[in-house]
Amino acid sequence: MEPYYIPTAAGESAYTEKRSTFLGHVRPVETEDEARAFIAQMKKQYHDARHNCWCYLIRGGAERYSDDGEPQGSAGIPMLEVFRRAGVTNAVCVVTRYFGGVLLGTGGLLRAYTKSAKDALSDAGISAVRRWVCVDVQCSYALLERVKNAAAALCGAVDGMDYGADVTLHLLLPEEAAGTFETQLRDLSSGAAAMAVTGEALRDVPMES
Repeated sequence: MEPYYIPTAAGESAYTEKRSTFLGHVRPVETEDEARAFIAQMKKQYHDARHNCWCYLIRGGAERYSDDGEPQGSAGIPMLEVFRRAGVTNAVCVVTRYFGGVLLGTGGLLRAYTKSAKDALSDAGISAVRRWVCVDVQCSYALLERVKNAAAALCGAVDGMDYGADVTLHLLLPEEAAGTFETQLRDLSSGAAAMAVTGEALRDVPMES
């Protein structure tokens, strides 16, 4: 299956520009109803703010946004573009603005809402959802970092480690990368390390930043 990307967790940001404060909030969601419920929650929590602009993207479904009274195109669409550029879906973002009395202009607003959404997404982190091959690799401590780097170069992830005379890595590898990793492992260890496939899993796994 083709991987897709979602926020790892809740993310927040705070940014001040010419006395206006922008508070960004990102959440992973599965449905449009979840996204709208979060937007309503933020509007209630920040009911005294001048604007609560928002956007959301649902995989295989809706993309929606609102400028919530800001000049057209200055808030919702720039926020949405942050997620499009990152390839992230199943996400909702609300950026709350407390007006500081100084007009920022369309360009200033665009930069502020973009930064707020981007910083909140960065705080949330991004996870890849895909089918993984679960493998165990037993190797010497001297080879540990090289094995981890080889897995990371193929977009794999460490799912745990057990320590003893040697170390056993529990790895998640993209299904199309398992054969390549096995060959690389044999080469870098001169045949001393081998991998054992222990199963498959459809999971979301945080990406290295």
